[in-house]
Amino acid sequence: MAKKPQSLTPTFTPAFCEAEYNNSLRVADFLDVQARWPVDAALSRRTQSGQFNLHYGDNAAETLDFFPSRRPGAPLFVFIHGGYWRALNKSDFSWIAPALVAQGAAVAIVDYGLAPANPIEDIVRQMLRAHAWLYRNADKLEFNRDHIVTGGHSAGGHLTAMMMAARWQQWAPDLPSNLIKGGLGISGLYDLEPLAMTPFLSILGLTPERVALLSPAYFNSESTTPLITAVGGDESSEFKRQSALIAARWPKNFVRNVPLPGRTHMSVCDGFAEPGSPLLQAAQELLKL
Repeated sequence: MAKKPQSLTPTFTPAFCEAEYNNSLRVADFLDVQARWPVDAALSRRTQSGQFNLHYGDNAAETLDFFPSRRPGAPLFVFIHGGYWRALNKSDFSWIAPALVAQGAAVAIVDYGLAPANPIEDIVRQMLRAHAWLYRNADKLEFNRDHIVTGGHSAGGHLTAMMMAARWQQWAPDLPSNLIKGGLGISGLYDLEPLAMTPFLSILGLTPERVALLSPAYFNSESTTPLITAVGGDESSEFKRQSALIAARWPKNFVRNVPLPGRTHMSVCDGFAEPGSPLLQAAQELLKL
């Protein structure tokens, strides 16, 4: 079992963690942005070619939406949504796809069962199933199985790192050890210890033992898969620390951090819908577009 490296997490109080991680209190337009996402996503599904609610597993929540590239054999960008593993769903984020498709990528937006009914350990396994399913169905979906890049926001950034750290051939012998060719962690959560101290996240039931098993920053990365991080300039000090921490802990993987001035935790992904944005350019870099 992974053990926490010494001096990884500063000494925090529950009040500090609540103030740093509860974005519904920190971000003034939190509800407005959450209301905008599904509206923009519905418009994208009406105007963008796609296959929706493809099942990658037996759980009702184990579905994904696939937006094909205009050319066969394109690289695939997999997006994993956030919501502290306990909120939101893939259908809120279809607006991620159009600009990436326009640049030549295929896009899969994956869903998972929400906590606490689905513990984070089970969500990680669902993401393993989703990526394995995509790899195995690449010919049918006409993308390049040898160039899968995964990215995610917040809890999705955590799951992105977990996919990068996965031992794929132990999961299934038909999978390559380097199934993921790049990771884009957007305001990711890599050290879960402060979340265990955050009152509004007590629903997650994060014990010290689970924190050790589920914190990517506690792992010694066994790959050189490139990782780009991004964090908003107006995010809390903790989200900035989280990104700096994974960069320090995974030096063989870390490429660079993308600073996003003026972005909050809720607006940090907006660059996916803005051609030429630093965030979109980072995804293109990993996709080799």
